[in-house]
Amino acid sequence: VQLQASGGGLVQPGGSLRLSCEASGTISSINTMGWYRQAPGKQRELVAAITSGSGGSTAYADSVQGRFTISRDNAANTVYLQMNSLKPEDTALYYCNADIWGVGAVLSEDYWGKGTQVTVSS
Repeated sequence: VQLQASGGGLVQPGGSLRLSCEASGTISSINTMGWYRQAPGKQRELVAAITSGSGGSTAYADSVQGRFTISRDNAANTVYLQMNSLKPEDTALYYCNADIWGVGAVLSEDYWGKGTQVTVSS
């Protein structure tokens, strides 16, 4: 099982980006999926998370509430992060995370994708 994130880049303040993260491999089901970020010199922090099931519940960091939207496509094993009104302080390496049941597994496992860089600068 692996997670592949994409969609990062350089954007001006006030701009938008959409991150995607697809899980692939021998997957039985996926529980909670989320996005974390880590800025230079800072600890990794949770940005947003979404539970499984149709209309999954969401949670956001206070710093992104109202600007970022997390969603998922269960059929495609993909989680998205729509980021609007971006600020320079949103600059960080963004990581996707998922709690996944592999086929035949007795326990779910926590998986991380490689980070995708988001830089907000004029």
